[in-house]
Amino acid sequence: METGIRPHQGEVFVHPLSNPAAAGICPEMLEVAEEANRAGDFDLAVEIYSSQLLDLQQPDRGLCLRKADSLARAGRISEALDSYCIAASLGKLRPEELPLLVETIARSLREKELGISGTLNGHLKSSNGEDGGESDAECAEDEALDLFSCRLCKCLLHEPTTVECGHTFCKRCLDSVKDCIHCKDKPNKRDGLPNGRRLDVVLSGLIDKLFATESKARRLWMEGEVLRDKNDLMDALEKYNAAVDLAPSSGRLLRQRVELHMEMMNFSQAVQDASILCRMKPLWTKAHYLKATALTNAGRNDEALQEYFLCLALKPDWTKVKLEAQKVLSELFSSVFEREDLPTPLHPLQGGLATRLIKPQALLMSLRPLTQRPGSSSQDSEFSVTKNTPVDDSSSRLSALASGKSDPAAGESSTKSLAGVLAALPTPPGGLKRKHSGDGPTEAFIPPSKLLRPDEGSSLQPAALCGLRRVSAELLDSGDLECSLCMRLFYEPVATPCGHTFCLKCLERCLDHNPNCPLCKENLSEYLATRGYNKTLLMEEVLQRYLGDELAERKKIHEEEMKELSNLNQEVPIFVCTMAFPTIPCPLHVFEPRYRLMIRRSMETGTKQFGMCIADELKGFADYGCMLQVRDVKFFPDGRSVVDTIGVSRFKVLSHGQRDGYNTAKIEYLEDRKVEGEELVELLKLHDSVYEQANSWFTSLKDNMKSQILSHFGHLPSKDPDPQASPSGPAWCWWLLAVLPLENRAQLTILAMTSLKDRLIAIRRVLIFVTRKRPR
Repeated sequence: METGIRPHQGEVFVHPLSNPAAAGICPEMLEVAEEANRAGDFDLAVEIYSSQLLDLQQPDRGLCLRKADSLARAGRISEALDSYCIAASLGKLRPEELPLLVETIARSLREKELGISGTLNGHLKSSNGEDGGESDAECAEDEALDLFSCRLCKCLLHEPTTVECGHTFCKRCLDSVKDCIHCKDKPNKRDGLPNGRRLDVVLSGLIDKLFATESKARRLWMEGEVLRDKNDLMDALEKYNAAVDLAPSSGRLLRQRVELHMEMMNFSQAVQDASILCRMKPLWTKAHYLKATALTNAGRNDEALQEYFLCLALKPDWTKVKLEAQKVLSELFSSVFEREDLPTPLHPLQGGLATRLIKPQALLMSLRPLTQRPGSSSQDSEFSVTKNTPVDDSSSRLSALASGKSDPAAGESSTKSLAGVLAALPTPPGGLKRKHSGDGPTEAFIPPSKLLRPDEGSSLQPAALCGLRRVSAELLDSGDLECSLCMRLFYEPVATPCGHTFCLKCLERCLDHNPNCPLCKENLSEYLATRGYNKTLLMEEVLQRYLGDELAERKKIHEEEMKELSNLNQEVPIFVCTMAFPTIPCPLHVFEPRYRLMIRRSMETGTKQFGMCIADELKGFADYGCMLQVRDVKFFPDGRSVVDTIGVSRFKVLSHGQRDGYNTAKIEYLEDRKVEGEELVELLKLHDSVYEQANSWFTSLKDNMKSQILSHFGHLPSKDPDPQASPSGPAWCWWLLAVLPLENRAQLTILAMTSLKDRLIAIRRVLIFVTRKRPR
C-alpha cells in the first residue's frame, strides 16, 4: 500500500490507495497524474483520476481522495466536495486528509470576500510567515493605540508608571517584563525605592480627568484580573460586567470576558461576547478564533467551522487553526455517513448518489461566495442545479436538512448533516441567511471587508472601530501640567522613581542641595547616582500635542535664559578658588551646590567656559582672572564631580554680581600690546634670555621635585618663534608662573600685565630670587 505524505508548498499530497492492485488502475497513469499536480496542471490530473475510476468495478477511496485534492487545488470546490463525499462514504475521513480542502476554501474566502491576494505555488503565505502568533492579527488592535495606551497591554494606561528610560507603562504590566520594548533598558534594574516603583502622579491624575469613564472601567477590569488570578471567578465576572457597561467598545476587555465565560463553562455567553467582538474588529484573527472556540465548546461545530475559515483567510499559516478546521470538517463529514438510516453508497456513476447528497439548493447558495462575486447570476454559476434531477428519499431528507427544514425522522442529529455544515460557510452579502443548530435567531454572514466600508451603510464607523480617544480642550488645562518647583509649565519633564514629575533643571537644582524628593522626601540617592534624568516621553508628547502654544512660550523663555547665560561678556560665571593661567590645566573638585549649578549651566549653554578668580576680602573676588574651558566632567554618585579644565584667556572684572547663589562678573578680555622695530628686537633678545634662564632653573631642580611638576603640569613648553603670536604671550611663561613658588597676589600682578616685556622682566626677577634662595 502506498504511504500518504503531507508535503510542503508546491508538492502533492499522495493519498494511499485502498486497493492499488485492483483491476483497471494503471500505476504509470498515476505517476503522470502526480507529475501533472507537481507541474500545476491540476485539470489534467483530475482527468486521469476520473478515467482510472471509470475502469473500476468498485470506487477506490484513495483514488477518490487524490481526485478530490486535485479538484480542490484547481479551485473546483463543488466537484471536489463530490469526491470527498464519495471517499467519506467508503471510509471515515481523517483530519490529515483534508488540508487542501481547508486551504482552498480559506484562500477563496480570502481573495473573493476579503479582497486580499497573494499566493505562492498555490499556497497562501502570511505577511510575516509566523505560525499562530498574534502579530498580524493585532494590526487592527494596534491601530487603536493612541498617546494614552500602554504599549504592553494595548489598553488605557492604568496606574501609569514611568521608568528611567522615559517610557510609561501600566504598573501591572511592568511586573511581567524584563526589558523596555522601546529601548531594551531594564525597567526594574535601577529602582532604588524600598517599596518598588510608584505610579506617575501627574499622568495618573491627568488620565482620570480626561477619560473618567474609561479610567473607571479600566480600574474595575484590573480588579477583575486580580480576582481571576485568585480563582474568584464569580466576583471577577461582576467586575468585568461593570467594566463592560462603562466601556462597551473595548475589544480587549470583551476578549477577557469571553475567556472568563469559557473558563466558567458559560459557552452561550462566550459566543455572544465573541460575536460582538468580531463585529467590532472584523479583521482581528484572535476575535474569530475565540468565537470558534466558544462555538466548538457549545457544540455548534458548523458555525465554528465558518470562524476557523475566517481565521485562516486572515492568517493562512496559522497551523493550530488549520488543524482544528480539519478536525471539525472531518467530524462533520462523518456525521453524515455514520447514520444508520442512509443507504449503502453506490458507484458515483450509478445513480448519482454523490450528486444528490452534495448539491441541494441551499448548499450551493451557501458556497457561492467562494467562487462567485456578489451580484452575479446564480444561473451563471458552476454550482447551478438541474431542477429535474431525480432524488430518492435519502437525498430528499438531506435537501430538507440543507434548506433548514426539520426532519422528524432524523431528530436532533439532522443539524449535523454535511449539507447543514457546509451551509454554514459564508453566504453572499445581503443574500441567504443561515440558521445555527440552536434555537437562536438567524444571522447573516457579513464578510469583514464589508464591515470596514462605512460608505455602504455599516453602523461601525472607522473611528469607532479603532477606538481612538479624543481629548477635550475644555478638560485639559496648563495648570494640570505645572512644575511644583518653578510654578511654570513643565519643560523637559522628568519623573522620579517615587512618581513625582518636575522640570529637569528644577529637579537637578534640588538634588544639588538634598538627595531627597522635593515633595515626598523619598530618598533618591540611587537615582542621583545613576543620573538617569531622561525626559518622560509621554508627558513631552502631551505638551507638544495639546498645549503647543503654551509650550512654545515656555521654550522661548528658556531659550532667552540660555542666551543670557551664554553671554561670556555681560554675565560670566565666576568660580572663586585659585589662580589659573592661559594654556595651563586646572583640575577642580566641585561639591558646593552653587558650583554644581554653575558647571552644569556652562555645559548646557554649550560655552563650556567660566571664569576663575582668587578671593578678595572686600569685593568677594579679585579684579583679574582667567577663563577656563571644560574638557571633561566626571560625576560621582553623591552629586560631586571632578572637572578637567584648561586656561584659555585672561580678563579684567568691570563689575561684580551674583546669580542663583554663585558669583558673576561683567568683564573685558586682556591682550598683550604688540611692539615693532627696535622694541621688537629688544623683546626677542629678552625673551630668549629669560627662556634659557628658566630652562636652566628647571634642569637644576631635584629629581623628586621635577617629577611632581611634570606629573601635574607636563614639560616646559618649547620657545615660541614669534612670542607675540598669542594674545596672552608665550605658553612657557604661564607654565613657569604656575610652577614658581609665588604667592597668589604676586601671580595675579603678573597675570594682569598686558606688556610681554614687563612680564618677562618680572619672571626674570623671580628666577634670580629663587635661584639665590636655593639651598646649596
